[in-house]
Amino acid sequence: MALTLAIPSKGRLKEACDAWFSAAGLKLELTAGARGYRGAFAGLPGVDVMLLSAGEIASSLAAGDIHMGVSGEDLLREAAPELEGRMHLVCPMGFGFADVVVAVSEYWIDVSTMADLDDVCAAYARTHHKRLRVATKYAQLTRGFFAHNGIADYRIVPSAGATEAAPAAGLAEVIVDITTTGSTLKANGLKVLDDGVILKSQAQLAASLSADWDAQTRATVEALLGKLSAAAGSALYPALASRLK
Repeated sequence: MALTLAIPSKGRLKEACDAWFSAAGLKLELTAGARGYRGAFAGLPGVDVMLLSAGEIASSLAAGDIHMGVSGEDLLREAAPELEGRMHLVCPMGFGFADVVVAVSEYWIDVSTMADLDDVCAAYARTHHKRLRVATKYAQLTRGFFAHNGIADYRIVPSAGATEAAPAAGLAEVIVDITTTGSTLKANGLKVLDDGVILKSQAQLAASLSADWDAQTRATVEALLGKLSAAAGSALYPALASRLK
């Protein structure tokens, strides 16, 4: 059985991923032309490289449909809130940095912490007899973080577009979204709560613990991680091997 490894199919993540593997001596060769969605690493047989969106990679790892993949930690933890039992984060990759944050209107001058937001949620529920709305694409991360902070009087509004525009459009009072510099949030009149960073994310090489790992795929991943370990400066396979059934 071939080892299936999925990487982002386009954009800056794809370019950074290609450079990261190339630095370890693993050059990706597409097997179906420039627009192909399959590839292989020159000099390392047994690895079937698939090109998917970062979101598809996260869900495929969670389902055990692929052995390994590269995706943002934000997407991995959203796809599998109980991540430690379903995936193993092999190593951070040093690119694709973004923070998942809780943001509110900059005019909420008395709201700067999650405790303040809890007070606002409770007051909103008492006054309006409905729960304050939180727009996000990260429902699982939001629920976990709000529960950790003891906040219950809210409801999630799934965001299909530009989440940061939801408050101005009257679709939500609060958002949970990713940010890199904060400039987009600021441009939309929003501020991040002082303790509102849910996750500091970056691209991760991850392995599915529920995929079918036979003797051949284990041998292949040991060879693959052997090459990557030299570039990473530490042995990567032993930690994964200890997690595989």
